[in-house]
Amino acid sequence: MASHETYYVPAQSKWPIIASIGLLLTVYGGGNIINGMSSGEGSGFGKWIFFAGALTIAYMMFGWFSNVAKESDQGLYSAQMDRSFRMGMGWFIFSEVMFFSAFFGALFYARVFAGPWLGGEGDKGVTNLLWPEFQFAWPLMVNPDTKSFPGPNEIISPWQLPLVNTIILISSSVTVTFAHHALRAGKRGLTNGWLGLTVLLGTIFLVMQAWEYHHAYHELGLTLNSGIYGSTFFMLTGFHGAHVTMGTLILAIILIRLVRGHFSPEKHFGFEAAIWYWHFVDVVWVGLFVFVYIL
Repeated sequence: MASHETYYVPAQSKWPIIASIGLLLTVYGGGNIINGMSSGEGSGFGKWIFFAGALTIAYMMFGWFSNVAKESDQGLYSAQMDRSFRMGMGWFIFSEVMFFSAFFGALFYARVFAGPWLGGEGDKGVTNLLWPEFQFAWPLMVNPDTKSFPGPNEIISPWQLPLVNTIILISSSVTVTFAHHALRAGKRGLTNGWLGLTVLLGTIFLVMQAWEYHHAYHELGLTLNSGIYGSTFFMLTGFHGAHVTMGTLILAIILIRLVRGHFSPEKHFGFEAAIWYWHFVDVVWVGLFVFVYIL
């Protein structure tokens, strides 16, 4: 089957349906959590729906990717199929770029347009009549409606945990690149070592971010309910953290496959796809560090 050159069409699969159900539960549960926290009612039943959706997606990913790995090992994929995988991964990363562009766009709009308008500046400065005493400054520590949305007491300094996390993620991009070069050179031991270090760095990043969130919520008063600054901060860093979590899990599974003897110097697109994804989340973090923490 190594010379298989016709396009492989897999058998009917349950995984797309399971993925759709998992996404529905996750998004619905996440929306309930955010709305409940914003209204002061807590997460309620939304967190259980969210966790059910997350578990469903994890089950789907494990099962679907296992099928793909088995089909690849059986030699069912031709060069045409390999090109399809590469194009699919490229379009997936492009969709993720657009996803984060929307949130960066919301941050830009709030800082450059909506905030100054409410402060009496610009073409729509008349909106200052809503809160005549409001003066816009970024980061927004005092919101127009302080009763409903009390501003944060402090903001997170970019030169402490965020800087450390930036160094960690940039370092992980270097180590995963070393792992890729080692695999292409046929040095499997070095590959495993560098990739294991990458997984460790990703895990450390997530632990540090969880620590930062705890510090923000319990000591700085920086929450999702602290106005536009808090909401954009947690939406951007939170979604990025979710992507780092997924990327770390993917790299950990790739490491397990490498230890079991999967991949070769000539054929290892599954590993390459994981590297593409990891570099993407690293670049997004650099943007976050500059536009959310520093500027």
